[in-house]
Amino acid sequence: MAVKITAVAKQLPQYYKETKDIIPFVKLWMQDQEPRFQRKVIKIFEGAAVDKRYSIMHPEEVFTATSFEEKNNIYKREVVKLAEQSLKKSLEKVNLKPTDLDYIITVSCTGIMIPSMDAYLINSLKMKQNIMRLPVTEMGCAAGVSGIIYAQNFLKSNPNKRAAVVAVEAPTATFQLNDYSMTNIVSAAIFGDGASSVILSSYEEDKGPKIIDEEMYHFYDATEMMGFKLVNTGLQMILDKEVPDKIAAHFPNIIHPFLEKNNLDIAAINHLIFHPGGKKIVQTVEDLFGSLGKNIDDTKEVLRKYGNMSSATVLYVLERFMDKNLAKGEKGIMLSFGPGFSAQRVLLEW
Repeated sequence: MAVKITAVAKQLPQYYKETKDIIPFVKLWMQDQEPRFQRKVIKIFEGAAVDKRYSIMHPEEVFTATSFEEKNNIYKREVVKLAEQSLKKSLEKVNLKPTDLDYIITVSCTGIMIPSMDAYLINSLKMKQNIMRLPVTEMGCAAGVSGIIYAQNFLKSNPNKRAAVVAVEAPTATFQLNDYSMTNIVSAAIFGDGASSVILSSYEEDKGPKIIDEEMYHFYDATEMMGFKLVNTGLQMILDKEVPDKIAAHFPNIIHPFLEKNNLDIAAINHLIFHPGGKKIVQTVEDLFGSLGKNIDDTKEVLRKYGNMSSATVLYVLERFMDKNLAKGEKGIMLSFGPGFSAQRVLLEW
């Protein structure tokens, strides 16, 4: 029984700025720092390969000294709105109602809320009272693919069911105003906010690329490479500069055995649906895939237009492929990396 991805729909927050228009805010933030350091920070923003990013709050709010509670309250209020808007869009694409869903997975790591956003969606959209729900809260950038993996495992055991994966992230709510570390600066330069929803189905008549296989790959002794540290001022980003090199070192073991298990090699893969973690990670993966005759142009374009929206970003890349009307039999591999450290993979066939 095939599980298919039938629809993907994104939803962007109301506020947005081009990078050139964020620079004045950055300069004001850095005004008490040493001039040479200030120039370095501006270059990081200008060279991050992100032209524009969206936010759940105005830039003035991002760069205002507010408490963790105040920022998290904005997060709670806005992510539920974005989740509902993106889910409605994805359902409309395939002419479904909220009551047609049997399983809902909500994904977010950039704020804290209990109950999780799926509970609010069940109420506001009047979903089935017996719908299965799974909040995924601590898998970072990898969780968009993780959610699809969890949905696939539910649906392949349950014929004639449908699932939604709803990923909503607001990294701007985690920005640390008094932290001038390279990690905080680089994070601020590459991250943006956004939401996306995916509909999956085990109905035979539903259309869309089918999931051939899925798998996770866990790196040993790398738990400190990526994630968040909970501090008094909120969620403080952890992002090791060695992440691109770590990915490069493990890349053959991540890709080739997974494809060989399905009697395939990289030559058989037509499309790369890769999460744009940041400029350096994109360059690393582009070099690796480029040597194999592939490109990640859609990944670079999503990074340029929206920045890294953590778990939701790879779903923006997926939507671009879903909108292309690809030929029957073409294959794609979804790939994302996240805290743990781990790589998540899904093999698709149109």
